[in-house]
Amino acid sequence: MSQYTFLITIAIAFLITVLLSPIFIPFLKRLKFGQSIREEGPKSHQKKSGTPTMGGLMIILSIAITSIIVIAKVNGGILNYEVWLLLLVLLGFGLLGFLDDFIKVVMKRNLGLNSKQKLLGQIIISIIFYIVLKQQQFDTSIAIPGTEWKFELGWFYAVFIIVMLVGASNAVNLTDGLDGLLAGTAAIAFGAFAILAWYGLPNLNITLFSLSVVGALLGFLVFNAHPAKVFMGDTGSLALGGTIGAIAILLKLEILLVIIGGVFVIETLSVIIQVISFKTTGKRVFRMSPLHHHYELKGWSEWRVVTTFWLIGVLFAILGIYIEVLSA
Repeated sequence: MSQYTFLITIAIAFLITVLLSPIFIPFLKRLKFGQSIREEGPKSHQKKSGTPTMGGLMIILSIAITSIIVIAKVNGGILNYEVWLLLLVLLGFGLLGFLDDFIKVVMKRNLGLNSKQKLLGQIIISIIFYIVLKQQQFDTSIAIPGTEWKFELGWFYAVFIIVMLVGASNAVNLTDGLDGLLAGTAAIAFGAFAILAWYGLPNLNITLFSLSVVGALLGFLVFNAHPAKVFMGDTGSLALGGTIGAIAILLKLEILLVIIGGVFVIETLSVIIQVISFKTTGKRVFRMSPLHHHYELKGWSEWRVVTTFWLIGVLFAILGIYIEVLSA
């Protein structure tokens, strides 16, 4: 496989997103699909109210179109079960996010889908994902990165998959709070999995799919970097979170997701710690959670917070790749 194919995949996804954005953004504005800003959030964010959201639609379309075209071309028109599963998760979680965003911006309910509705949808998609894997006699063991230890989970692997996909989608969703923050950190994480999928296994289909995500996110960053002209909304964040969890499962790098997605883990832990601390002691550990808001309220500029988190994301990605290469 030529290295140029990888670059072309990124370029196609990048161009599709960049070309779609000037069409979608005015369309979203005309429909008045503007972001509602929480009153309890940082005051500096109030000026972002009305910025078009649901930009995740552009990301999802770009990924789907690019991956299908490129992978089908390379494989002689054939898409294997892995590609269909990734599309299932991408589109399924994306649909949940779209419904959540639609309720927020059109029906003017700031919280969108309630937690039970969202969780039920995520679980249903995860169960379908597991059923397809079971039919393929998929390996139900998990390996500890950097060691030779493996644990067979058997039927419990179904529960593990549900926890992984639901947890990943929600963790990524929590990270989407500043201009360019999620698009940048997610592009880094998907890039790391693309490297591992090709040089570690290799798995061409997942490599090309991951690179499609990277290209789409880089294209989105053109319009999402500070000051953002569009937000991806839950449409994009839930889809990306579920997809990166699915990729980690298919590559049998489930535990490594915790390292490569370290930024998402830290953001989630900051929320958990904040809630537990406030409910048990009445005190807050952070000025605001998720963690990126804490640094904003400490006086950091939005751009400084975002670039710092990008750098941390790069370090986590390098660490994850190093651990996997070390254990190979």
